[in-house]
Amino acid sequence: MDFGLHAGPQNCTFDELRHLWARADESGFHWISVWDHFYPAHTEAEGDCFEAVASHAALAALTRNVRVGCLVYCVAYRNPAILANVAVTLDHIPGGRAELGIGAGWSEAEFRAYGIPFERPGIRLRQLEEAAIVIRGLLTQDRATFHGSTVNVTDAYCNPKMRQASPRLWIGAWGERAMGVVARQADGWNAAFLSPETWGGRNRLLSELVEQEGRDLAAIRRSVNVGLALVETEAVAAAKRFRLGEQFGPLADHVAQRSLLNTPQQMIDRVKTYQKAETDMVVVALRSPFDLKSFELFARDVLPTFA
Repeated sequence: MDFGLHAGPQNCTFDELRHLWARADESGFHWISVWDHFYPAHTEAEGDCFEAVASHAALAALTRNVRVGCLVYCVAYRNPAILANVAVTLDHIPGGRAELGIGAGWSEAEFRAYGIPFERPGIRLRQLEEAAIVIRGLLTQDRATFHGSTVNVTDAYCNPKMRQASPRLWIGAWGERAMGVVARQADGWNAAFLSPETWGGRNRLLSELVEQEGRDLAAIRRSVNVGLALVETEAVAAAKRFRLGEQFGPLADHVAQRSLLNTPQQMIDRVKTYQKAETDMVVVALRSPFDLKSFELFARDVLPTFA
């Protein structure tokens, strides 16, 4: 099993992000990702939030070992053909370590504020699937043509290609209808803050859908994002729960129930339940104020168990 770090670039300084990325890059993590928001998620809208493409490029340039990704780019925020070109540049910066993730988007406040149409779920899923088709075509074909209801390209070039021979396209989703898009189009699947039981159920659904599509089950890597609040003893667990409240606001209770909020041994046991559910990668999600002590304890006491 691999481990990743997902650091939301909100309500923090860039120096804080740089320090966190450096520690993950040198501590045995497989993956670091950013996200795609214009407003801080689940906190005050007027807070600070760094833009995704620029953050992703900085992450690619400032690391040496990890895969560098975004969970996930909202396909409504950028023309998918342009996003394919972005992905190529992001892959060349670190010498072939970029991962591209896409999703349908959910933050209606951002859409409305920036004048981007917030379509009903069915249309957003169609945007997601058509974006996946266009991006894959541009990344793998000499020229791509696709005429859909939400995106059109005609004899379009995207050169150079990515440094990787087989670039991977991740889709972030967990709704039942969205899982069909994952089964048809994704090389990687990510779901956020699901319990091992719920994640396992969605994973089984995905496997059924993949088989119906005639694809190899091993063609899609499967991952889950979890909160992280590692404690050395039970006595300090309450303080960590308070810290999650600072980070996740109204989502704190939901996240706490689906977080690695444990002592090291409890956390190891928790990770094993995700492993038993056939998770390929557990991604710890941190938001500012970053809990660096938990992060360091996780790297020191949990990662080696699964090396």
